Amino acid sequence: MEYRRLGRSELKVSTVALGCMSLCAGQTYNEIPEAQATATVDAALDAGINFFDNAPLYGDGEAERRLGNALKGAKRDRAVVATKIGTATMSADETVREFEGSLQRLQTDRIDLFQIHWARRAVPIAETLRAMEKLVQQGKLRAIGVCNFGPLDLGEALAAVENLATNQMAYSLLARGVEYEVVPICQEHGVGMLCYSPLAQGLLTGRYTNADEVPAERARTRHFAATRPQSRHGEPGLETETFEAIRNVKQICEQIGTPMADVALAWLLHQPTVTSVLAGASRPDQIVQNAKAAEIKLSPEVLRKLDDATRVVKEKMGPNPDMWQATSRIS
Repeated sequence: MEYRRLGRSELKVSTVALGCMSLCAGQTYNEIPEAQATATVDAALDAGINFFDNAPLYGDGEAERRLGNALKGAKRDRAVVATKIGTATMSADETVREFEGSLQRLQTDRIDLFQIHWARRAVPIAETLRAMEKLVQQGKLRAIGVCNFGPLDLGEALAAVENLATNQMAYSLLARGVEYEVVPICQEHGVGMLCYSPLAQGLLTGRYTNADEVPAERARTRHFAATRPQSRHGEPGLETETFEAIRNVKQICEQIGTPMADVALAWLLHQPTVTSVLAGASRPDQIVQNAKAAEIKLSPEVLRKLDDATRVVKEKMGPNPDMWQATSRIS
């Protein structure tokens, strides 16, 4: 397993992380026994994964509670634990309360990375971040990050705090909007990119051959037509282009003899500013397979072919990094 520095912090994290949304029931994942969740965390640690990304939103705190149980005792010192704030206003008081609630659910005395889940703008971003800075000064928090911050919000955050470590964004071969503006800002300021939905909600596993096979809860992104039952974006979608890109990526993967999901994760780790890829897993064998992506080195030729294979989707999706809404929540 390769480890990379988390922004400009002193933390080093595995290039593949366990996205903890999958440890309990939610909009995308089915319920699993808690013993299975614990076994998945143990398998991640054994595979060299030390980075675990969580949020109170996942199962209304259940994912945090399960991760805390799984990391009891000496295992906690082997882990870098990230969680988030997503309260109504994210005022200074709410920030402290949410942080303390996460500490209790995670059964720990510190959080390694605390992130704004989505920018709310009910209070200035600076108020939330400066409350986080006080937690750092108190020794309860080690690094500060944000999620889903586009160029405007990211610029405001960088003006508010000196050591912003990370920006967590949806990023994959099929969702490359961050490359237009967000990646250059992160490069300039030493902000590490954390990538969620790296397999585009299963599209880059090869399990679906056309849009009609995709379950409704996964066919909500701007890749799909606005007529899909859970869509909110109002755009025509890119179903033809998306599945043509998937077929092209699959062909490249077959040529090099590597599973598509592994190549999709590895591709991200070859991109500038990317620190870690957040891979969901609800079984030990899944996270062990995900961990193998950290070992894959893609040649310049393969990287060029993958870029070419997904370029049309990138261009038609454009610089809006929000996969779900045309009027982006990401500023």
